[in-house]
Order: sequence, then structure tokens, then C-alpha cells
Amino acid sequence: MKKTIFIALLSGFFFFVTQAQTKELTLEDAVLGYYKGLYPERLQNLQWADDVDEFMYRTDSALVVKTPDGKIVEQYAAGFFKAHVPVENIPWIEGFSSRFWLFSKDSVYYWLARDGQQLHQVRLPSAARNEDVHFQTKRVAYTIGNNLYLADEKHTKINITANDDPNIVSGQAIARQEFGIYKGTFWSPSGKYLAFYVKDESDVEEYPLVDVTQTPAQLKSIKYPMNGRGSEEPGVGVYDVEKDTTIYLQLFDKAGKYHYVTNLTWDDNEQYIYLAELNRDQNHMWFNQYDRQTGKFVKTLFEETNPKWVQPLHPAYFIPGTGKFVWLSQKDGFWNLYLYHRSGKFLGQLTSNKWVAKDVIGFDKTGEYVYFIGTGEDPREMHFFKLKIKTGKQKQLTKTAGTHYVSLSPSGKYFLDQLTSVEVPYKACVKSTENKKFKTSLFSAPDPLKDYKVRKPEFFTMKGVNTDILYGRIIKPYDFDPNKKYPVLLYVYGGPNVQLVKNKWLADASLWMFWLANQGYIVYSVDNHGSDNRGFAFESVIFRRLGVVEAKDQMLGVAYMKTLPYVDPERFAVHGWSFGGYMTLTLMTDYPEVFNVGVAGGPVTDWKWYEVMYGERYMDTYQTNPEGFKRTSILNKIDNLQGKLLTIHGYMDDVVVPQHNIALHDAAIAKGVYMDFYLYPRAKHNVYGKRRVHLLKKLLNFIIKNNRP
Repeated sequence: MKKTIFIALLSGFFFFVTQAQTKELTLEDAVLGYYKGLYPERLQNLQWADDVDEFMYRTDSALVVKTPDGKIVEQYAAGFFKAHVPVENIPWIEGFSSRFWLFSKDSVYYWLARDGQQLHQVRLPSAARNEDVHFQTKRVAYTIGNNLYLADEKHTKINITANDDPNIVSGQAIARQEFGIYKGTFWSPSGKYLAFYVKDESDVEEYPLVDVTQTPAQLKSIKYPMNGRGSEEPGVGVYDVEKDTTIYLQLFDKAGKYHYVTNLTWDDNEQYIYLAELNRDQNHMWFNQYDRQTGKFVKTLFEETNPKWVQPLHPAYFIPGTGKFVWLSQKDGFWNLYLYHRSGKFLGQLTSNKWVAKDVIGFDKTGEYVYFIGTGEDPREMHFFKLKIKTGKQKQLTKTAGTHYVSLSPSGKYFLDQLTSVEVPYKACVKSTENKKFKTSLFSAPDPLKDYKVRKPEFFTMKGVNTDILYGRIIKPYDFDPNKKYPVLLYVYGGPNVQLVKNKWLADASLWMFWLANQGYIVYSVDNHGSDNRGFAFESVIFRRLGVVEAKDQMLGVAYMKTLPYVDPERFAVHGWSFGGYMTLTLMTDYPEVFNVGVAGGPVTDWKWYEVMYGERYMDTYQTNPEGFKRTSILNKIDNLQGKLLTIHGYMDDVVVPQHNIALHDAAIAKGVYMDFYLYPRAKHNVYGKRRVHLLKKLLNFIIKNNRP
């Protein structure tokens, strides 16, 4: 444990025993805390201008524009906007420059000049979705149904695609948003061209979901590619705005059927498009170059292979005007930065850190420095770094412990730093990338829980499987008495690409955990092997046997908790959602004597029913890994269950489809096992709003009632 955090926890302890906290935290307060002001205030709409080193944020009464040294450039009240567009309040700004504001309302995008003298409008149909704006050219790409369209100042609906086949989807995210894919359209730097993903789902089977709000209930089938079965075929189109023509890239054929097309990147001269293409096994990646004009494959710049998996998550980051780009890879065991030329020449490894680089933020104007974020030495944190490309000299620009959210100014000379930690609810400031003494404080949020009976969380460390360090957090009752024995809830996730224990406000825990603690519980979590931000070796030991190593780590966590004098070793409960639901079921059936009660929400119960992209990366297919699927299927071991078990599912869940939960109960019935089930008829993979209050009351009451030896 870091010395600074230890001191902070001690000082936090003294805070709690000396301050007058009188308000009781209700469960409804905890669930709806964002609406009740129980999470820290933040500077709203904080962002840099597109072309100058000015930033803005929104207050209740105005938009404020400032220079990095904190001087106010301009302030805009609601009346400024009302005078030009049909809005009553200050709009949410989606982008701004030295000349224009960009915002939208009721399917209309507005470019309003900062002096109020010009107004440009782009109108979209009300059915438009997946909107993608090019700020400089005032064009908006969007989808309706499975087709892609364009709007500009003169046209509301220009057809880019016109597919009648419902299996062909254009302009949307593909591969079920794996590989860092979160959208399906990609403007070229100038806005003259629009690249877009296409997927052919002809071979993807349909899964039946039922909408019970209709009379009679309506079938709402979705395309869901299950493990080892037919998947989508990807494609990439390129639309020329001025010529109103579309060509399609002639995709690489070495990767095989159902391969993945990811991390689409334009280079800075718009001559080439780059794709990271993976075979279906996800153990071989080719980084390929395509000609924008003809769509022809040009060459493979480099390849990466790994017997477990290769998982590209980022585009290439081109250094303007150089033909060089930075690539993020974990081929040496940790996510690090590498330098290439568009010709394919490898120019060197830029970083060799034994910790995780998360993303490239940008470059300075000269292309001499690259800026990136990464964990630094403590994987529970996130920091900002500056790297001189020529020498590889690296400098950490954020020193305060915690999680820093950073954005770089257009010149690369300044950055907005938003900090949160267990000690800091929220702070925002401007700092310099060149002068460490430069700092302009913007806002420091008060503790929103200062009047509530809530105790700060504590960090702990322990050794897991392979003697690796595991990180955990503990939440204790406000009136904690070290001489008492408390029942325990393990809140678990445990799956890839997720991390529960972070140096953020409340240690990134939900407020309902503090409510439960105040009912006389110890609530804790441990990030086991497989979880995020620990490097490939730590994360990949789960390969082909999801849940096995993770559960062993969690049992070491149980053993650690039982060494604490205030823990009742006979009263352990477990709860998790999604992969955490799967982990709950795994723990309840692999170690049935340990947990008196468990609640599994939206759980995977057999990996053969989960999606191709995620499931096959970590488990391969049920045809190639039959023993792994047999070992990890909850259906095969539900008769081990000893404690009380409640499973919950959204009837419209399109991520972990309801078959998982229903089949588990069918297996339990066949084996004479008694367990409880609750269904949320309108919910998808999670339950939100007022229904979430109902959910938390349901599951926490079940835990409190049944957590008895």
C-alpha cells in the first residue's frame, strides 16, 4: 500500500470521529444519489476549443470561456442563445472554436457564431441515430434503420447506402462493440470522405426476446452470434462527399471467414485507410493499409500473434505532417507505445514500462512530444505522461495520487486536469506541459456526504494465485466497533477489461454498499486475476477456463477477510452482476460451504450461449475446448448448491440473453435443487431508475434475511 494513501486513510478516520455527521443514508438516496446531489459536483461541459488555447465550462447562468491563465474571454447567458435559436436554456455544447458554438436540439444541429452574426443549421429526420458530426464542414452522418445517410445545410437526407436486405447493416458499430469499437462512421480529417463499417449478418442466428408491454406480447428478435456458430462478415465503405460515390475496401483474405475488422484509421494525408484485422481465433492480427481511391489492399505493415489472444483496442495515432504514427500494443506484456512509418518501417519502441498505457491523448504542434495516459506504478490510479519521441525520455505530469481525467489543448502546451481520489471528491485545474509550476485552479468540490453517516472506504492488498499482488477495498459501518463480529458481503465482478478497486471518490464503489455497511455489514471487493490494468500475464491466466483462477483468488480473499478480528467467519454472502453474476454462481457451486447466500444478476451460466467476439477470445469455442466449457458451466454443478440463491434477469437482456438464467433453473429443477428467481420484464442487461430502487431492496433484503450459518 502506498504510504500516501495509508496516511490519507488515517486522516480520514480522524475526520469521521471528529465531525458531526447526522443524516442517515437511505437506500433510495443511495440508488438515486446522482439525482439527489450525493455525488461530487463537477465542472459541466468542460472542454477545449477546437483551434485555440481557450476552454469553456457551463454554470447555471452562463457559458464561460477562459484562457489557460484563468482570464475570462467571454460569458454567454441564455439570452444570447434564445435570441438566435429556439432554446429556453443554455444548450449543451458539443464543440466550439474561436468562431462557432456547436449544439443540437430536436434533430437540428446549430453552428452559432460566437459574435452572434452567423447561424448555420443542419436538420436531421427525427428517426436519425448514430449521429457523427464533422465540425469544420458542417456535415452530419447518421443512420436510420440499417442504412447510412448524410445531412448538410442544403440537404436533410442524402442516401449513402440503400440496402433492402435486413441482414446488411451500415454505419453502426460492428463486432458487438469489442476491440475498442464504439461507433461505425469515421470522417477523414478534412471531412471530404466518410469511412464506415458494414456488417453482413446473414449467417447470424436470431434470438427471440419478448416485449410484454404490448397486447398481445410482441416478438422482438435480435441477431445474436453465439459461441462456435455463424457470425457477421465485416466490410468497410468509403463515401466521397463531393462526388457522391461510394467504394468498398477489398478486404484482406488471409484472416479467413468471419474475421474482425477493427481500429479504423485515416492517415493525415487521406490517401490511405488502415485496419487492424484479426482472424476469428483472435490470435493473429495484421495491420493493413488500403488505398482510399480504389479500395485495394496495399500491404501489411506489421503482424502480431499470441497463442492466447491479441486484442487491438486503439487506432493508429498519426503525428501530423510526418507520415509516422504511434501504435499501442501489449506484445511485450504491458500496453506500451511503438513508432512506425506509413511505409511499414518500424522506428522503435517508445516506452518499455512495466505498467499499462491506456491511451494517446495527442501531440504538440511540432510533433516532438507525444502525450498519453497510463496507470503509472499504482494500477489503481491514472496519470498523464509526456514523452519525447526522439529520445524516449518520459515525464509524469500529474503527481497527486488518484485518477486524473485529462484533455490536451490544441497547441499541446496546456492540459485540463480533473482529479478524483478517496481523499478528493473532485478538483479541476489547468496545467502546463512545459512549466511544472504553472497551475490555474478552476473548481474544488465539497464533500457531498459530509453531513451523512458514511465512513470512507479503505484499501488493502493481499497475494493471489501465482503470488501476484491483488488489490481490494473494504467498506465498514459508520459506527464500526472493532470489538464486534460483522457479517460480510463480497461484491464481485472479476471479468476481463473491468477493475473495481480504484483510487477514486468512494474507491469507485456504489453508494448502496455504504447503506448496507450501515445495516451492520462489512462490504468488500477484490480484483482477481483477469481484471484490467495489470498486464497480459496477470490478465491471461484465465484463458480457456473462465472463473476457475478467478474463484481461487476470491477464496484467498475470503481467507484474508477471516483473519480480521471483526469479521464473522460463519456469515459470508456474495453478489455480482453480469460476469459478476457468473462469478457468484461459480463461488456458490465450487465452494458451496463458504457462502450462506448469493444473488446473481444477469449471469452467464454456460459460455456456449454467450457472444462470439468476447466469449471466443477467452474460452475458444465449445467445439475446440469441450473440457473447458464442461468445467465452467454452472448447469453441470448446480446440484452442489448449499446456500440460498437468488438469480435475477432482465427479460429483454440482449447481452446475456435470458436463456442463461432460464436454463439454469431448468437444470436445478431436474436435479431437485431449490433456488429463487426474479424477473424484470422491461429491463435489458441492467435495471435503472426507480426500478433500480426496487432491485436493490429485493436483493439486499434477500441477503440480510438469509446470511445465517
